[in-house]
Amino acid sequence: MLTITKSQVEQALAAFHDPYLKQDWLSAGFVKSINIADSLVIQILLGYPAAGIREQLIAQLTQHLQQILGVSSIVIELDWKIISHAVQMGVQSLPQIKNIIAVASGKGGVGKSTTAVNLALALSAEGAQVGLLDADIYGPSQPMMLGVQKRPEVTERKALLPVMAHGLQTMSIGYLVDTASAMVWRGPMVTGALQQLLNETEWQALDYLIIDLPPGTGDIQLTLAQKIPVSGAVIVTTPQDIALLDVRKAITMFNKVKVPVLGMIENMSIHTCSQCGHQEAIFGTGGGRQMADEYRIPLLGQLPLDLHIRQQVDKGNPSVASEPMSATALLYRNIARNLAACLSLQAKNYTRLFPKIVIEKE
Repeated sequence: MLTITKSQVEQALAAFHDPYLKQDWLSAGFVKSINIADSLVIQILLGYPAAGIREQLIAQLTQHLQQILGVSSIVIELDWKIISHAVQMGVQSLPQIKNIIAVASGKGGVGKSTTAVNLALALSAEGAQVGLLDADIYGPSQPMMLGVQKRPEVTERKALLPVMAHGLQTMSIGYLVDTASAMVWRGPMVTGALQQLLNETEWQALDYLIIDLPPGTGDIQLTLAQKIPVSGAVIVTTPQDIALLDVRKAITMFNKVKVPVLGMIENMSIHTCSQCGHQEAIFGTGGGRQMADEYRIPLLGQLPLDLHIRQQVDKGNPSVASEPMSATALLYRNIARNLAACLSLQAKNYTRLFPKIVIEKE
């Protein structure tokens, strides 16, 4: 029988900080049990998926506790459970989707859609159930990026079944229309189509639904902010000044509609020549960090301007799926963990615990 006390174990745990939360697991509420017998057994239940670093975290915590407590027999049981987080006031959560995360940009051409699809794949690789909704009605790109060109099946209840691609549940207007034809629709038709794609798809028990928004702050963005239950948003930018000007508009819009901005992703941070290996910051340096600091939001990560990333999505086989252990894929997975960890610190959604009250006339 070990001679250490539970209080000693808790003090040791309080000195071990999560690499993404910037706080200890005891304070975060992730320590579910501490059992002291012939061995010290600790059960950890993270609020974000971490398959890529699970063994690393266990090894680091074990070594930390051995050094402080002087105990050699330690068993760490580490897993994760994704919960539903709060959404905008007055918007009803969807029963089969725990969290909706909007991926946005102030302007086009910053690689937002490529980032969105790889981010969804990265969350899936980390151990979450993930869906991807292409909200660009005028120019849907996700079917091509995912390498899927087929119509979704329709159930007896006239609902759409999500199209499976690389382990993701996906939906896009590109599955339903001829992508070569111009979508000459006015604003109300576009926003109505977005709501139909979301609400009339039979999503299956998703931890996260990534919504790839079109660039800007127009009708679709406002519809998402006012009528779709969003747990948080992510802004994709490049380091250049002209892109950062539009980032301000996107952040301001989400702040006005009370959707928390979980962080920024700086894309095309640096270019490495495929011939000589020379690195050059084509779009400038430090812009994403400066903007994140100004608005007091995390910089979730920086991605390179890489020819392979573009080639892989053009072929329908994005980086995280085609080369899961490549340096680029590991960057996306690190950003995904960072994002999910930031979301895990947001307020919980308690509306699911209350019954829905319906008043009917006799």
